[in-house]
Amino acid sequence: MKPNIIIADDHPLILKGLYDYLIEKNYNVIASAKNGKEALALIKAHQPDIAILDIKMPFFSGLEIAEKCKTENLSTKIVLITFEKDEKTYNEAKALDIYGYVLKEFALEEIENCIKSVINDKPYFSPELISYIEINQGPIKLKSLTDAELKVLKLVGDNKTASEIAKELFISSRTVEKHKSHIRKKLALNSKSTSLYLFAKENSKFL
Repeated sequence: MKPNIIIADDHPLILKGLYDYLIEKNYNVIASAKNGKEALALIKAHQPDIAILDIKMPFFSGLEIAEKCKTENLSTKIVLITFEKDEKTYNEAKALDIYGYVLKEFALEEIENCIKSVINDKPYFSPELISYIEINQGPIKLKSLTDAELKVLKLVGDNKTASEIAKELFISSRTVEKHKSHIRKKLALNSKSTSLYLFAKENSKFL
């Protein structure tokens, strides 16, 4: 059985394109809205299986609607469509247990896969978005470093010697070497002196 769907977007062309596409694919689109206020009223009135919402809309954003649905225990599964490849928004969406996050430039290609996934109770996030966030997040192991270790690693990447780093950070050369040894361990790097420098260079934008 096809799910009941409500769609909302404040761009008339995107709204129409999405509506026409879903109708053509025989989905049961029961209503559409051009802003967040209308969308929330429709969700409360119809309690559809899925609501496909633009993130940025007048009155309420897609995230705000998701938050209200969560607070009021509405069973509608929220799918967000957006141009935002933004880690903060993505994390907020995940925190609200949102079921789908589809980038608008791939909306028509991905929305069907997204709906199928959501019906089967599996969240769907645009592969393009996931890879973008992973690329821009830096290696997860960096999170295990202390602030002092990160400073040392950054200066290693700037090609500074141990004594130059010691001078800059007001610590002894011995402490710098200790930090380097801890960093190598945490990042699982080999003991060659160049391994730290190459890692720091490769990941300089995250330091």
